[in-house]
Amino acid sequence: MTDSAPGSGTPPRLPLDWIAASLRRERTRAGLSLSELAKRAGIAKSTLSQLEAASGNPSVETIWALGVALGVPFSALVEPPAPAVRVIRAGEGPSVASEQANYVATLLSACPPGARRDIYALRAEPGAARESEPHIPGSVEHLIVSSGRVKAGPRGESVELGPGDYMTYRGDVPHAYEALLPGTTFVLIMQHI
Repeated sequence: MTDSAPGSGTPPRLPLDWIAASLRRERTRAGLSLSELAKRAGIAKSTLSQLEAASGNPSVETIWALGVALGVPFSALVEPPAPAVRVIRAGEGPSVASEQANYVATLLSACPPGARRDIYALRAEPGAARESEPHIPGSVEHLIVSSGRVKAGPRGESVELGPGDYMTYRGDVPHAYEALLPGTTFVLIMQHI
């Protein structure tokens, strides 16, 4: 994974060394072996080994599965050390693409110590829906549409939203996001209770 130049049209990617260090730190904290974590996350041990060695190309689904298996938010695995003042320009920031859909998540703010929330800017294009497995127990998602139209929410309860619309729902149940118009963007706030 490499960072792309601003304005290049390609979302910047997370440096693998951040993910590798975070995975090792959280796996050690949880007292899990590579085999046990891989089993809990439903991924191959070789994939986890590559990620901890800062190689490979993890998808958002793989990182989410590892976060759920470790009992930590997605951001705990991808957030770099934060400076005192931080600005993320439009089109920049640590981004991860989905394997399932034309969907890119850019972490804007991880929850600070004592708080349990993360903020993401999301871009999605029509096509396949981004199916999300349950996040850690007690997760709640807040979604605000910036542009385009999106169909989102828990399975069987999805709602179509347009610019300025807001919805909230449990994030610890299967849910999905589906862009209905080109250039759909929305802000997602994940609250971890």
